Amino acid sequence: MNHSTAAPNTPPASSLAYGWLTVGLLTIAYVFSFVDRYVLGLLIEPIKADLGLTDTQIGLLLGPAFAIFYATMGLPLGWLADKKNRVRIVAIGIAVWSVATAASGLARNFTHLFIARMSIGVGEATLSPCAMSIISDSFPPEKRSRPIAVYTMALSVGAGFASLLGAGVLTWAKSGGSITMPVVGELMPWQATFFIVGLPGLVVSALFFLLREPARSAGVNTMGGNLSDMLRHVRQRGGSMAALSAYFVL
Repeated sequence: MNHSTAAPNTPPASSLAYGWLTVGLLTIAYVFSFVDRYVLGLLIEPIKADLGLTDTQIGLLLGPAFAIFYATMGLPLGWLADKKNRVRIVAIGIAVWSVATAASGLARNFTHLFIARMSIGVGEATLSPCAMSIISDSFPPEKRSRPIAVYTMALSVGAGFASLLGAGVLTWAKSGGSITMPVVGELMPWQATFFIVGLPGLVVSALFFLLREPARSAGVNTMGGNLSDMLRHVRQRGGSMAALSAYFVL
């Protein structure tokens, strides 16, 4: 009698391959999120010149407009990820931040840009809570470290892409060039940049709508609890969470 040498809980190779496909798409989405997040900081001078913004307004756009909503929305969206289809949440989030990035190129004043940055923060807050949960449920515990490392690698890759793109745009802007796009017409280089980096994200969003939701790990409770329970949990552990937050802030 032949006995299999594979461990009884080892997932089939096809399942692991699909898991890596999912990790690849999550990593691409993470790269896109960083490019969309940082590109504004590389276009400050032409935006200030065209819209007449002050340094204070630029500071609000680079900081609170994005960070407050990105940080606070992470809590309810993380709770939602425990209850609903995580892949769909990510797909919708990518679509939201991609459209908001492109819409930044149509801004005519500070308020328009503030709303766009706020929307980018809300959209991007969907990604990491869902991504870590999806990766954990796509691989057995002993195989999770590598896909998580690949996903977090997007931090550096995204920042690098944003810097390269910004350098190209600034060079283009100094040449006095412009671009004409369907529907919206002629755009200044900084406006076109937001469209160029934002619209491709809609393709990534569409791909996520084609992915299947991985089965949740045994023992994960997705039925009980509500937003009040989540807020109570955070409040009861406020000291620990404040210390963790301070580590990243400082």
